[in-house]
Amino acid sequence: MSISARLAELGIQLPAVAAPVAAYVPAVVHGDLVQTSGQLPFVSGSLPATGKVGDEITPEDARAYARTCALNALAAAADAAGGVDRIGGVLRLGGFVASAEGFTGQPGVINGASEVLGEIFGEAGKHARAAVGVAELPLGSPVEVEVAFILA
Repeated sequence: MSISARLAELGIQLPAVAAPVAAYVPAVVHGDLVQTSGQLPFVSGSLPATGKVGDEITPEDARAYARTCALNALAAAADAAGGVDRIGGVLRLGGFVASAEGFTGQPGVINGASEVLGEIFGEAGKHARAAVGVAELPLGSPVEVEVAFILA
């Protein structure tokens, strides 16, 4: 099944590629990989929330924002690669969580990104990963995700 067909089956419509907020491009193709820049959970051009996970942001909400980040990353990769059906799988995912003092649930938050990619790509969605707690993220975002996709 093609990735576009799988997205339709799941009822997922990829968002428009988010405009960069600084001097970079959303994704770069190199060899058989597409590396995305860090993607924030933009929805229709704005962040749905700002703050630190474990304080202003619940882990459950942050998990949903990580899912949005992953879909934004897939949209950026598809745009750079010439279409979503050119994306064959996931190599690595890096997740960053703006964490309140004492919050240690970063892996659970970033599961929101990992799980949606697993739903979309199946076995080809299994990936290496890092889930890192940080003091601050751009624009006050609670999460940021970057992904290295494998071309089909």
